[in-house]
Parts: sequence; C-alpha cells; structure tokens
Amino acid sequence: MPTNGINRALKLQFGLINYGSRYLTAEAFGFKVNASGISLKKKQIWTLEQDEQDGQVVFLRSHLGRYLASDKDGKITCGAEKPDPECRFLIVPQSDGRWALQSEPYQRYFGGSADYLSCFAQAIGEQELWAVHLALHPQASLLSVARKRYAHLSASDGEISVDSNIPWGVDSLVTLVYQDGKYNLKTCDSRFLSNDGKLVKENNSTTSFTLELKSGKLAFKDCDGKYLTPVGPTGTLRSGRCSKPGKDELFDLEESHPQVVFQAANKRFVSVKQGVSISANQDVETDMETFQMEIDKESKKSMFRTNGGSYWTLVTHGEIQSTATDVEVNTMFDIEWRGHRVALKASNGKYVCTKKNGQLSAVSDTVGDDELFLMKLINRPMLILRGENGFVCHHKSSNTLDANRSVYDIFSLIFNNGAYNIKSVNGMFWYVSSSGLVSSDGEKSEDFFLEFPEHGRIAIKGSNEKYLRGDQGGTLMCDGASLDASCLWEY
Repeated sequence: MPTNGINRALKLQFGLINYGSRYLTAEAFGFKVNASGISLKKKQIWTLEQDEQDGQVVFLRSHLGRYLASDKDGKITCGAEKPDPECRFLIVPQSDGRWALQSEPYQRYFGGSADYLSCFAQAIGEQELWAVHLALHPQASLLSVARKRYAHLSASDGEISVDSNIPWGVDSLVTLVYQDGKYNLKTCDSRFLSNDGKLVKENNSTTSFTLELKSGKLAFKDCDGKYLTPVGPTGTLRSGRCSKPGKDELFDLEESHPQVVFQAANKRFVSVKQGVSISANQDVETDMETFQMEIDKESKKSMFRTNGGSYWTLVTHGEIQSTATDVEVNTMFDIEWRGHRVALKASNGKYVCTKKNGQLSAVSDTVGDDELFLMKLINRPMLILRGENGFVCHHKSSNTLDANRSVYDIFSLIFNNGAYNIKSVNGMFWYVSSSGLVSSDGEKSEDFFLEFPEHGRIAIKGSNEKYLRGDQGGTLMCDGASLDASCLWEY
C-alpha cells in the first residue's frame, strides 16, 4: 500500500552471512542451498515475505522464486513454489543484530556451513547465527511508522527532522552506508547521523547502527543499545531511551522517485505557483517548480506529480493543468530524449509547447525550440548504480570501473546544461576511451546523458551516443548500441 499515496514500501531483500563470513546461496541446479557465497550477488539475495495471518511468521524466497523449507529431521530444501507449512520460520534477533532462524513447526534452529546446512539445533550457538546484509538500493525515503512523516535534512537546525508529509526534494534522500555489518545514515550533503542527533563529517562508533527487523519494519540500534526515534515537535531523529523497539522506533524504507525541474525556451522554470495552470514563468527553483516523475510500469509513460499531490493533466484545448488527483490516460506523457533537451508528448499525440504567456499546451505536431525543455534531476546529488550483476565500484588496481560488485562507491552527479558530469570519490571525472572503456581518473569533465526508460531504472548515454553497460567480465563499458537489460541501472 503506498504510504500517503506517494511511494511504495520497498520489499526487504538481503543476504544472510554465516559465522564463517559466507553467504547463504540458492543454486539453480536441483534448487540446492549452501553457505559458500563470498559476496552478495543474485544467487545470494533472499526476499522476506510475511505470513498474512501471523505477522511473526516469515518466508524466505530465493532469487529463483522458491521457498526455503525444513522437514522434521532438519533437512533443508528450497524447491517449493508456494510457501507450505515447512517453509514457516521465526526470526529470533540477537543483541548484536544477527538473526537466528527457527523452524516454526519444529522449533529447531537453522545453521551450518558450505554444503552442510541443517535446521536441527535445539539451542542457538555461533553456527546458528546469521548477519543481515540489505540488498536493496541504498538510497530511499525514510518513513516513521508512528508519526507517518518522512525524514529530511533540516539544514537550518543541523539535524534530520521527521516532519514531512511527503518526501520532497533532495533533502528527503537518505543513503544507507553498509560497513562491517552496521549501517550509517548519510544525508544529501554527505554528513552522517550521530546517535545524539547531530550530523558529523566522519563516521565513527556513534554513527554506526545495527539494523533490526520487527514485523517487516526496520529499527536502528546504536552502540549503547538504544534506538533511533523522532523526538520533540519537529521529530529530531536521535537515539531515545528505549532499549526495546516499540512503534515509535520503527521505520519503513520507501523507493525514492526521481524529482525534476523543467526550464522552457523562455529560460523560465515550469511552475504551479499561479494555481492550476502549468506555466513556465518563474525565475527560481522551489518546491512549486519541482515535479516528481512517476513512470508507469506497463506503458513506460511518465506522470508528473506536484508537491500538492496532484498530477499534470491534459484538459480541453490542449492546456496542461495540475487538476488530476488520480492517474488516468490524460496524465501520461511520452518523453523523447533529444540530447541536452527533452520533448514531451501528451495523450492527444501532440507535443507540449510553451506559449507566449508561459502557459504549457499540447498543440504542436513537430518539435522546435518552444517544444524543448531542459530537464534537471535534483534529488540524486550522490549517484549509486546497481545493474543486473551488481554495483558499480572502482576497480582495485586500475582506473576502470567494475559493474558486478557487492559493495558500491558513491559518485557525485553534477548537472551541466542538460547533461551530467560524474565525479569519482578522488575528485576525478568519468570519461570514455576510444575503445568504449569507462575510466574514472579524468582531469576534465565529460558529458553523459540520463534517460528514464522504465520504473526505477535509468539509462546513461555517453557523448559517443552509446549506453553504459556491464560487459561479461564485469567491466563498465560505454558501448551499448541499443537499450537492453545490461544498460538499465537502479540509481
């Protein structure tokens, strides 16, 4: 159920790491399970599903869509297409954040190593403990379950406040940074949340939190065993007094949609400031000039939501207004990517143009200057890319980039007149060599172009008109001739 009608709670996906630092792995051959994985790739990702009748009972679904199960003798299988009684497990969280998994029907604990896994232990020992490594994209909106409000960076107060009705603008983006089994919460200006509520430049023990799950929600436990909670009228995010998580200490992670600003040919920003009509008539970017781009999963068309919760829609005589409260055919637009600019086509088959008075209308059959817009992504100053084989990360010993890693590097995305420059941690820029190899040590910035072809994914085109993709060996290349799965990135 989308909270506040905006976003979807993310399905919890994670890797489980045993006492020997190996990941629980689901093999396609015979649906066998082992604990041999050395990093978090596709085979090591598990999805948590809750039982609808009993919220304490969970099912663990493999990347093959099959369910983990244990019989009365503790034999582990993972071939069930639907969760049956032997697939029912209970999570028993430990004080250090690790989990024990208990078979609900037989009350035994699951553990082991390599090919020797069983669910027969009567008590929890070191072999029955699993560390949890979240596998979802680490940038999201953080929702307080009790307050039904979103976290955002409050720069004036130097804190994270949990008092937004909707996650709007770059300030509402939270990045989870995973290190040594713990998580840090990073704000859009690259500071870390400390357990006393202050934001600091460097991470340390006070910024490291153990992630706990309770009825499918998250709780963040600090180094003193206390939990993050919103405090006071503005909901300052800091550790409270509780050493057990109640409703006040629970959070949901929700997907963060792209939010964009449009600039028309008249150099003014498209806005809803003047009421229901959508017009390019403002000189500054505020929440009124920011629109959330939501991409329909089936048609791949885009909807643009205002910060008041309504959608752009086509009305009579081709005018574009912000009067729609529900998604319908007239709220859907096709985006055409034209280098540094975009063109928008409405449901009447006409292109959106900027009239002399700034009003947007879908009345044009062809694209000229008045039909072109500069579109700027505002809520991804930090770029983390995950492709079909893993995250993008600097190669250990060269200037190239890997596209198949279980850990990620955070890159800076810098807008440049309809294109973007991508900056590495070391302050150097990405560039594409003549062979299509992407390197990360450029002195000068090079232009890349973002496209949003489907829900939750971007494509990145180089100045060579080719798409970024991960090749067979896991190296990031910019040589994709057409858009396929290897060119799509969670971001």
